[in-house]
Parts: sequence; C-alpha cells; structure tokens
Amino acid sequence: MGHALVFPPARGGTVVLGAAVLNTTTRRSALSPWVLVLLAFLSAFGPLSIDMYLPGLPAMSADLSAPDWSAQATISVCMVGLAVGQLIAGPISDARGRRGPLLAGIAAYTLSSIGCALAPGIVVLLVLRLVQGLAGAVGIAIARAIVRDRNDDPTEAARAFTLLSMITALAPVLAPSLGGAVLHVSDWRGVFVVLGAIGLFLLVSCWASIPETLAPERRHGGGLAQTRDALRTLRRDPRFVVLMAATALGFGALGAYLAGSSFVLEDEHGLSPQLFALVFGLNGLGLIAAGQSGRMLVRRVSSERLLRLAQAAQLAGALIVLVSVVADLGIVPLLVGFFVVVSMTGIVVPNATTLAMLDHPDRAGSASGLLGVAMFASGAIVAPIAGVAGASAVPMALTMVATAAGACVVLRALR
Repeated sequence: MGHALVFPPARGGTVVLGAAVLNTTTRRSALSPWVLVLLAFLSAFGPLSIDMYLPGLPAMSADLSAPDWSAQATISVCMVGLAVGQLIAGPISDARGRRGPLLAGIAAYTLSSIGCALAPGIVVLLVLRLVQGLAGAVGIAIARAIVRDRNDDPTEAARAFTLLSMITALAPVLAPSLGGAVLHVSDWRGVFVVLGAIGLFLLVSCWASIPETLAPERRHGGGLAQTRDALRTLRRDPRFVVLMAATALGFGALGAYLAGSSFVLEDEHGLSPQLFALVFGLNGLGLIAAGQSGRMLVRRVSSERLLRLAQAAQLAGALIVLVSVVADLGIVPLLVGFFVVVSMTGIVVPNATTLAMLDHPDRAGSASGLLGVAMFASGAIVAPIAGVAGASAVPMALTMVATAAGACVVLRALR
C-alpha cells in the first residue's frame, strides 16, 4: 500500500515587498519562471565554486608558493562550508524568513569571492574559501525552501524541483570550460572575480525579484532549542529519513561516476581529454532530457511511482557498467551504463526531494539543510572509494551498484 500524503491548506498572510503588498489569504502564488531560474542558479553555487577554478589550481599553487596538497585543500574546505552551511542556513530561514538570510548569504558570497581574488597567501585563501562555501550554502538551502513554501501540490513541486535540478546540472558541465576561458585572458584570481560578479548579479536580481515566501505566522521563534527540536522532528520521521537516504544514495551513484569516469575512460580506454569532455557533456544533456521528461510525466504518474521507476533504471545502468567492466565488454556498453546512471539522477533527486519536503511545510528550511548535507556527505564518501584503484573501473562500478541498490532497498520502506 502506498503512503497517503496529506497536504496542509495554504495559510493566510500578507507579504510586503517594497511598495507592493501581496495578499496570500486564499492561495499562495506560484513562482514565476524567472524566479525559478534565479533559484536554480543559487542551487548551482556549489559546482560553480568547486569546478570553475579547477583548471587554475596548478598556477595558483605556484603563484602562492604553496604545496599542492594545500591548494587541493581549498576544494575540501569549500565543500565543508557548503555542507555545514546548509544545516545552519535552513533553520535560520525557518525562524527569520527566507528573503533576509538569502540576501545576506549572497552578499557574503560576493565579498568572499572578491576576497579570494585578493588573497595574499594560502592561509588567507583557505579561510576565505570556507566562508565562500558557508555563504554559498545559504542560497542552496533557501532555494529549495522557497520552492516548498509556494508548492503544496506534489505535482507542481516536483516540476519546480526538476527545473532547479536541470539548470543546476549544467553548472558542473560548463564550469570548467568557463574557468578555462577566463584563464585565457586572466590568471586564477580572475576566476574568483567572475564568481564575485556572478554573486553581485544574483544579489541584485534576487533583491528585485524574490519576495518573502514564509509568512510571519509560519515561522518558529528561533533559538538553538527550537532549531534542535525541528531537526529532531525530521530525524524521527521515518518517511523523511527514508527519502533523505534515497536522495543521498541516488546522488552517490552520480558522485561515483564523477570521481572515477575520467580515469577509466582516459587512462584505461584511451579517450583524449577532448573526447572525455564530449562524453561528459552528452551525459549532462541526458540528465537534463530525463529531467524534462520527468516534469511532463509527473502529471500522469505520481512522484513516488516515478521515483521508484527511475531508481530501478539507475540500478540497471549501474549493473550494465559492472558487467561491462568485469566481462571486459569494451567501451560501448560502459558508455551506455554511464548514460543511464547519470540521466536517471535527473528524475531521482528532484522527486525524492519533493516527497521528503512536502510533509514539513513549517520546517522546509531545516529539511532542505538536512537533504543538502546528506547529498554532500554521500558525494564526499563515495568519491575516494570510486577512485581508490586509479584507472581500474571495478571500485567505481561496485560503488555505483551499491549506492543505486541501496536506494532501491530503502525506497521499499515507503510501502
């Protein structure tokens, strides 16, 4: 038997933005396409902050006279900030509203990015990268919470989350190329200047376009005790925990691909960096196409059923990868398996996120923060496992199967 979803009625209230007063007594207005695009770019703060300056890492290390490990640590501290910041920003937005914390976070991201461009040494850069990650996490967590604030209908929520996922999926595909283009006309500091400019653009756009979506009567009073209670409530909700695990595990299969595919395809199968970039881009387009298909299908098929089907397909793709590796079937079935695993992530993650957040309208920020931490933690755990044997594809394939199978198993608990 499926789990019945009960959706709370939209609550009354008044949202004030500048001189405009928006009455939400009868129905909360849907987010405009432009606002959804802005929220999607806020969700892309993570891959932009991590992937865009990767081509400039060696030059940065030489310029700052820093060892390679310390330059690579600038990635790690940013990822820590992106994970921990979501857990902080989500509950704060539940207490203070979405708009104020969001604008403060974007402003801090902009300033820390410019600070990174001016950093005189590696220690200062490491501190600023941590701040940049914490600030970027604010946009990621609150973007999901804003979508939940304005969507009680699971179908429309799934469509909105899918749009966020599709646009966000373009970021890791385009970010290294954008960073490389910047490096043609500048050095690694120029990459951070561009990130600061992106932050400034989003700050102005969000200030002008995104209203407050959490009415005062729907906020909790704030404080560590109530934040702790909100997180405890979420952790004790078995349905939320199951869907959070499914989101993290489904994302983990993608993380295994991201960590191991370049070594396997370039070192073991001889693809050039240019061909690998083409394969990477095609898989990214597959994720976007699958997400768009999911947006259309969710009006005919429930989010829960669509999630189960997509997760089963992701497991099938991971098994294709494993069989092609173990049986040495060559590159073609391997590429097919990669494509299926990556594409199905475009359906798995947004639908699992939708179902996880719909039951908690008054704790949407906290729920978003926990989901974000779970996904980043999953990616951080599977990445070294998938790449432990270098060019060998076996650990990567086993990791993909384990995470996809784990998601299928936990989803059975929804019944």
